[in-house]
This record gives sequence, C-alpha cells and structure tokens, in this order.
Amino acid sequence: MRMSVIGCGRWGSFIAWYLHHIGHEVTLYGRPGSARMEQLMQTRTNGVVTFAEDVRMTCDLQEALAAPVICISIGAQSLSRLMAQIAGVAVQGKTFVLCMKGIEADTCRRLSQIADEAVGANNDIAVWLGPGHVQEFVAGVPNCMVIDSKSEAVKERLIGLLSGGLIRFYYGTDLIGNEIGAAAKNVIGIAAGMLDGMGVSSLKGALMSRGTREIARLIGAMGGDERSAYGLCHLGDYEATVFSAYSHNRRFGEMFVKGQAYSELAEGYDTVRALCRMAEERGVELPICRTVYAILYEGEQAQEAMNRLFTRSLKREF
Repeated sequence: MRMSVIGCGRWGSFIAWYLHHIGHEVTLYGRPGSARMEQLMQTRTNGVVTFAEDVRMTCDLQEALAAPVICISIGAQSLSRLMAQIAGVAVQGKTFVLCMKGIEADTCRRLSQIADEAVGANNDIAVWLGPGHVQEFVAGVPNCMVIDSKSEAVKERLIGLLSGGLIRFYYGTDLIGNEIGAAAKNVIGIAAGMLDGMGVSSLKGALMSRGTREIARLIGAMGGDERSAYGLCHLGDYEATVFSAYSHNRRFGEMFVKGQAYSELAEGYDTVRALCRMAEERGVELPICRTVYAILYEGEQAQEAMNRLFTRSLKREF
C-alpha cells in the first residue's frame, strides 16, 4: 500500500524506513527549509537509517497527503498547526496515524483530540504508541507496540498493515489511558535522568512504582482505565525511557541537573505543564510530576526537591 510519513526527525525517519522494510510504497515528507530533510534528500541517510532509492522524499505537503495512510511524527506542540494546514485542503477518506507522544501544553488536549477536531469528520484517526528505540530496531532488536483508535475496524486494518518481524502490535482498548500514559512516561523519564545526574540512580525503583500509581490516578480522573498505566504505553515503556542511553527525556533530565545544555527534543518538558494543570483541575495529586515541574519551571533546586519527594509519607502517596 502507498503510505506517507510526515516528519523527518529520528522517529519519523525510522517509520518511513520500517514501512518500506515491510513492503509498502513510502513517501517521506519534511517541511520546506528543514535542515534534516535537506540532508536526507542529499545523502539518503541520517546516520541511523539509510533509505533505498525507491523511498520518495518531498517537501510538498499535498503530495504526502495523496496516500491513503498517513503517519505523523512531529513535535507534539506543533501538531495543531499541522492539522490546521491539512484541514485547509479538505482531505477525505484518509487514515491518520499519530506516531508521537505528548499533550498540548496550552490546551491540555490529547493528540488524537487535536487531529479529530481538525479532520475527524471525514477521516480516521489512530495512535501508534509504546516502547522502542530507532537504534535497537535498526539493529534487529524487536519490541511490542500498541495501535489504538475509536474504531475497532481501523485498529484491525492497521495492525494487519503495519505488523512485521521487528514490531508486534497489540490492540489498544483505552485511547484516553494509552495517550496520557504514553505522554506521562516522558515526564517520569526526565525525573529518572535527574536522579542519574545526582548520582542516585538506585532510587529509580521507587520512582517507577510510585510514578505508575500517580499516572493511573490521573488516567482514571480523565475518564480512562487506570489499568492502562500498567500497560505497554506507560509502565511497559519505562525500560526504554527511564534507563536507556538513547532516551532523550532521560538524557535531558540528567543534563539539566548538571547545568548542561541539551539540544534534542524532550517532549516531557512541555507535557509536564499539561499534566499538572489537568491534575489540579481534577483534584489529583501528582507528586513526581509536580516535583519535575517545580525544578524545570519554578527554579527549585533538584537535590532539595527530590529529597522532599522521596521522604514523603507513603500514606500521602497512595
């Protein structure tokens, strides 16, 4: 099948590579002026994946939108603007697959809500979530991921189209919980990196057990199933986010507490703003997220804030 990928960053490039790897006809779109896209068009590699000659590359959004299945992998805070562009050309009968994790910081909208509000009346919306790093997939290391959507038929069709030896897909059954859980794991990843940066990585066990529980509470308050916090989209993604050297969010947290600059996208930085606002509006306590927010946005010292977090009464935590 013809498929397009919008977004030429690390994950978007991998998705295009993977879709071609399992036999689809693929077009990769990058916005005009993108240095990453220019590099790919000139060299056909970003240093991690290398594209075959029959993978088409374009900076023409209309061309990318011609495919029946369109995977999107861009920064979460840029999705609203992109979907407005797509809505402006009145596409119909497409399936948009959001291969990204985050919550819009200013509106607290989940990403599927943004897409659905823009084009959902005439198109299908799904999400592709779960653990995995590009470097490991390209090296042949498999993993399990999740496809979720409001439509059972869309989930079944996409799992049939996207399954291959590298990725085993599971059917999602809780769009709210899976999206919130996937976004929130990046915040837990930042906290894990802060612990690494302070030399107390041994506290990650407590971080993971308590983090899962607080995100479960938020999922429940938002109308999702609390058990989703213990699935692939949150707890199941901790290994790739809390421990891996490839994790942008973990690395960002580590470098932040060390006072070092970090230039890659760490989605948890914006997501924590949305999570704290959502929790406050619904009276849900999120001690870890609130601590990360205080360190990132309120100038609290990481050592003091983390010490307070891990000396909290367990009665207050649970």
